[in-house]
Amino acid sequence: MSTLALTVLALVVFVGLLLFVVAGLALAGLAYLTHRHPRLERPLNIAGQFAGVLVALAAVLLAVVALVAR
Repeated sequence: MSTLALTVLALVVFVGLLLFVVAGLALAGLAYLTHRHPRLERPLNIAGQFAGVLVALAAVLLAVVALVAR
């Protein structure tokens, strides 16, 4: 593997970890907000929808890592 490929792979992994941290904080914030103000939405419903988006983003990130590592 070339140095450029390793650099890109490290950058993708770093961005992925950052994505999970920020998404986790956003998920917790949405759950807290909807729990404190139940008229907005059901807490588990909106948190579950956001979790689905997070899983889709993780799948895309995994595909990028697989293509770069090849």
